[in-house]
Amino acid sequence: MTDSPASGSSVSDSYGDSFAITTVNVNGIRAAVKTRNENNHGMLPWLAEHSTDVVLLQEVRASEALTRKALAPALDDGWHLVMTESAVKGRSGVGILSRIEPAAVRIGFGSDEFDSLGRYVEADFDLGGSTVTAASLYLPSGAALTEDPKDVEKYEEKIRFLDEFGPYLDGIVASGRQVVVAGDWNIAHTERDIKNWKGNRKNSGFLPHEREWVGTRIGSGWVDVARRHHGDVDGPYAWWSWRGKAFDNDSGWRIDYHLATPTLADRLTRTWVDRPDAYDRRWSDHAPVTAEFA
Repeated sequence: MTDSPASGSSVSDSYGDSFAITTVNVNGIRAAVKTRNENNHGMLPWLAEHSTDVVLLQEVRASEALTRKALAPALDDGWHLVMTESAVKGRSGVGILSRIEPAAVRIGFGSDEFDSLGRYVEADFDLGGSTVTAASLYLPSGAALTEDPKDVEKYEEKIRFLDEFGPYLDGIVASGRQVVVAGDWNIAHTERDIKNWKGNRKNSGFLPHEREWVGTRIGSGWVDVARRHHGDVDGPYAWWSWRGKAFDNDSGWRIDYHLATPTLADRLTRTWVDRPDAYDRRWSDHAPVTAEFA
């Protein structure tokens, strides 16, 4: 795990009592910022129009230099960026955009295998008058276990990640700190988190051991803040396949979670999904999910 103070890490312009943290899988940052049609100018207008304070990015799939180039208008406008790219070119990559500079940045969670693969970064901020840690997570997608060697490799990789990351999360929640780990968890926890749950019972992302792993984290004290806020309802979903009518029919998955420690979760005021109003306005297959705290 890399722990390095950000340059100029002293934060003097801390925010007031209320702050918002957004997570979004951008599905490739260079594609996300492109203009797709006259009604869809990509991620940058969304960023300019929304008053969130921290944006956690997943699946950046670009070097830091290329990411900074893609986000140049936002960075010129005062946003700060920290990120970790994958050692495998064009894969994974997570980052944190913030309106104030982080006091400290930590890359990875102490894993010899995964810390160089662009799957986890966390940063400390002075938000709402206290230190809040925001972490961006991109958990491996995995695969259903078949006889295909590639599926076996993906299945076992996800198992290894869960086995290593679980104890790290347990240590955070036991610390009493104010922490939110948000991102693309690639696991739908319950039947309420996936529209077609019956048809996906044997698919990666809804396998029994994956769902049990999330349940164990929540049982240890982590709070799924969107579920707390919305209650026992279907969704709200934030990922839809590009194919067919999945988006139009809201046949989606809720795999983009904010899990917060109890001290931070108790400050939650609301959460929401910025679902585009039409298919052709999407700049990712995921929609941004925001949690607001006070």
